Amino acid sequence: MVKNLSKIAKEKKIKYFLISFVDLFGVLRSKLVPARAIKEMQEAGAGFAGFAAWLDMSPADSDMFGIPDPDSLIQLPWNKEVGWLASDLWMNGKPVEASPRIMLKNQIKKLKKQNLTMKSGVECEYFLISADGDSIADLRDTQSKPCYDQAALMRRYDLIKEICDCMIEMGWGPYQNDHEDANGQFEMNWDYDDCLVTADRHAFFKFMVKTIAEKHGLRATFMPKPFENLTGNGCHAHISVWDGKKNKFLDKSDSLGLSKMAYNFLGGVIKNASSLSAFFNPTINSYRRINAPPTKSGASWSPSSISYTGNNRTHMIRIPDPGRFELRLMDGSANPYLLQASVLAAGLDGLKNKINPGKPLNCNMYEDYKKYPDLPKLPDELSQSLEKLKNNKDMNEAFGNDVIDSFIKLRSSEIKEFNQKESFDKTKAITKWERDNTLDC
Repeated sequence: MVKNLSKIAKEKKIKYFLISFVDLFGVLRSKLVPARAIKEMQEAGAGFAGFAAWLDMSPADSDMFGIPDPDSLIQLPWNKEVGWLASDLWMNGKPVEASPRIMLKNQIKKLKKQNLTMKSGVECEYFLISADGDSIADLRDTQSKPCYDQAALMRRYDLIKEICDCMIEMGWGPYQNDHEDANGQFEMNWDYDDCLVTADRHAFFKFMVKTIAEKHGLRATFMPKPFENLTGNGCHAHISVWDGKKNKFLDKSDSLGLSKMAYNFLGGVIKNASSLSAFFNPTINSYRRINAPPTKSGASWSPSSISYTGNNRTHMIRIPDPGRFELRLMDGSANPYLLQASVLAAGLDGLKNKINPGKPLNCNMYEDYKKYPDLPKLPDELSQSLEKLKNNKDMNEAFGNDVIDSFIKLRSSEIKEFNQKESFDKTKAITKWERDNTLDC
């Protein structure tokens, strides 16, 4: 039975609803709707002009409508008067195929035909920075190896506690918070769930962290590489596929604890990784993080080659425990919905074609990469990723040629704008354009 948002508003004393969607660039868009109007909005949706967001539309296109998903409702823990809702975009009576949440739901439907669901968890790294974005906020956070630094973590106790308390209240099951590998960088982990739930929570998490940081007089950024000499913001995803309560990736008899299905799924991710980097690493700044030289701490903790391994963090994919794998390619600018949709589309390709990922490599890839000259490398720039995505027939078939064309068109226009003002060079300082256009991603 569909939840009645009007009734819920009265019960929970919600005065306003944020009816939200995420566009192709990962920007969270919303309309603030008074509770008195939510009944109509639940039926017909909130109206938006698609051209006004990063969607491949023109000013002449008719309105699109964000129809809220009642199951996604989150009452803001820091402002109980407001309820947040993820919505699905519709236009002319049909779903907008080139909208990220619809793209994910389409992939979910394909997997569901096999009576399977993908579950996932994400690790969202972020920096707490100064208002102008030029430096980390904590000037005492100066260790060369700051990861897990208790003193730096506890100097941000009030902020971290407030975010974690919110996640506890919302029922996300947070289980650890830590200072990450870069000065001024943090990570907060919560329980995995069905991939649509995780995507909704990922989108909300970024909004929540930025909002609470501002409340504390700070600024939070998920920018892939805000500082040249520091580790970038990754957004690792942990993946498994389930049949009801049974983890279909689990095989305790395997040396790494993975089933044949898991290896095929993983094989699809490996096969499509270079083209899906366009979704996983979607900004110009993203390519300062992957294929990067060692940072101040001694390691970039990001991949450079397309490889997998056991419990070893120097590879693109690691298998930390039986029954799941961790994909370490994505960065903080990845669209929460396209992240999940891309993993699922690649995995479905692997399942359909029974792709063998080959044998795992048990080496320190940061030191031994020269021993594997034939190992596929990740793209060096966004334009390379977009070209590979354009020529990937399987991903074009999975999402539709028009959808892929729209994404490439919009991202290419951004590259053109950048090239008119700057030139991309990993050996030089991060450009003003990158900061202006990526700091708030």
